[in-house]
Amino acid sequence: MSQTVDRALSILPLLAEGPADLGQVADRLGVHKSTALRLLRTLHEHGLVFRQSDQRYRLGARLFALAQEAVENLDVREIAHPHLLALNERCGHTVHLAVYEEQEVLYIDKVDSRYPVRMYSRIGKPVAITVAAVAKLLLADFPEAERRAIAEKLDYPTYTSRSTPNAAAFLKELAAVREQGWATDLGGHEESINCIGAPIRGADGRVVAAMSVSAPNVVVTAEELLTLLPQVRRTADAISREYSGKSPLKEA
Repeated sequence: MSQTVDRALSILPLLAEGPADLGQVADRLGVHKSTALRLLRTLHEHGLVFRQSDQRYRLGARLFALAQEAVENLDVREIAHPHLLALNERCGHTVHLAVYEEQEVLYIDKVDSRYPVRMYSRIGKPVAITVAAVAKLLLADFPEAERRAIAEKLDYPTYTSRSTPNAAAFLKELAAVREQGWATDLGGHEESINCIGAPIRGADGRVVAAMSVSAPNVVVTAEELLTLLPQVRRTADAISREYSGKSPLKEA
């Protein structure tokens, strides 16, 4: 990267801390004021910085518009899919990716189990919102008032003896999921199917999607499936870092 471009880009994180005058920018960059002014003028021409009436500079509206456009164009499925495949190759079980849209939780990706016993879930199909691990993860991220409003509007079908019975129980479970950062469905939808899941977060820390690993009892017990939770959480964290544009964590 050329020195000029490097210096210009260094101005943006400085202004993200708050408005700064020409002298402050020059001091942070270690350059003469004339050089800092030239860089600021270039960024101003492109709408990336704005000069206030008090002669201080702040981030420009164009930068926020670009950031919003970039977020809107991110495809979490495209980013997540290689990670889902890798997890499936390691554990062999069915892997799902889901999002919350228009008051439903929908599967947007699926990698099938390598075992003969397959799940009947389909991409684009709504999940059983009161019991599915991915649904719990997505709804648990909502503010408390919104969680309560959603919970009170839902029906609570008795799929199995382990299904969530009512809004109070659902809200209690969502609070626990929010606190622990992962979720399960241990026979709540189908008696013979267990599932564990973890959230995928955007740059602002909010949950944008949820992923899960599911397996039938004939292949692996619930206790054995739970031993995969660290792998599931690491996969979700890796997707979150890539989706939010953060650098990968260094391995110890």
